[in-house]
Amino acid sequence: MRSPLPAAYGRACARLLVVALTLAALAALTATASTGDRAPHRGGPPPAPAALPPDRTAPALRRLVDDGAPGAASLSTVGTRSQASRFVTAGVADLRSGRRMRRADHFRAGSLTKPFVAAVILQLAAEHRLGLYDPVPSRLPGSLRATTRGAAALSRVTVRQLLDHTSGLYNYTRDPRLARQLSGSGFRAHRYDHHSPAELLRTALSHPPTAPPGARYAYSNTNYLLLGMVIEHVTGRPYADEVTRRIIRPARLSGTSFPGSDPALPEPYGRGYTVVGGRRVDATGIDPSRAGAAGEMVTTLGDLNRFFAALLGGKLLPPRETRELRTTKRTGGAYGLGLYAVELPCGTTVWGHNGDINGSYSQTATTTDGRHTLSFHVNTDSPDMAALAPSVLAAEFCGTGPPGGASR
Repeated sequence: MRSPLPAAYGRACARLLVVALTLAALAALTATASTGDRAPHRGGPPPAPAALPPDRTAPALRRLVDDGAPGAASLSTVGTRSQASRFVTAGVADLRSGRRMRRADHFRAGSLTKPFVAAVILQLAAEHRLGLYDPVPSRLPGSLRATTRGAAALSRVTVRQLLDHTSGLYNYTRDPRLARQLSGSGFRAHRYDHHSPAELLRTALSHPPTAPPGARYAYSNTNYLLLGMVIEHVTGRPYADEVTRRIIRPARLSGTSFPGSDPALPEPYGRGYTVVGGRRVDATGIDPSRAGAAGEMVTTLGDLNRFFAALLGGKLLPPRETRELRTTKRTGGAYGLGLYAVELPCGTTVWGHNGDINGSYSQTATTTDGRHTLSFHVNTDSPDMAALAPSVLAAEFCGTGPPGGASR
């Protein structure tokens, strides 16, 4: 949830050549590769089997574990109709039992919720039920506009500026008091507190904007909190129900859900760990209402790969809206509409998002056509994970580092 990528990526990409040399000395890990998940073939010549590149992510995951993550896991998929996949793990999912991460494990996705929300907004735009340049107040309930202190800050913000983080609205998770409760010294006492979207919005609007609307890119969870409210006002259904109806069910994402205030994860799942006051704390159970439409989702690696492949592959949006996803002009190339653009040292640009919430860091990246996708998950929210993430992407998409792991 609290995960603006550009600063971390700017620092970390400069270290990738050093990382590559380090990776060469790391031991290879066990990996499994399969050509399962094949779509049924209906007539015509059978599709050529998809081919995965040599596995180089295993040493990169090991580096994440060596740098403090209890466990890490990745899933690579290549192809559309005929799909090959590779699942790789390092470390453990549970420090007490020592069990390894599993491909079917559920975890908190944090800000990886945002591309799902953006996809629904773009579907509504394609249906002419809203416009990307509509003023946000016109797409919110009148009662909310009338009772929200600081609502004047919304008057010149458009739906598009929420999507690409150019609204200038204060990021509610940076409020000092709330930040202490969400992830600081007050985490233990407040981990099960319930937070309504209206309450979190009031917190955001109690602070002055960080910039005029449209002036610059500045990542803010407040933007997607508002987009959840926009979806509910336009459709008459909670944003989670609408994402489920429009995205989760059609794409058959059986491991993805929106828990609301439920602190439990669906089975199977590993543990999640955070650091509070210099000590590691089990953060598996939290009330995810702290994140809402900005980051409450629970998912699996397989579901993330299927979603991003479908999204970039043009299966969820019409062509015009699919192109809009990758429009980064207003953010200086950093962010589209719910997607990061990440240019790797080898010149390859991948599209995706990361997610950071108590006890979990995860990230998905896919090629422009959606044919080659990688998702990985780490069961801690240590800031070091975002800084080291580029080494995993470079290993997968650039071939940085030695092949690692055994296919079977």
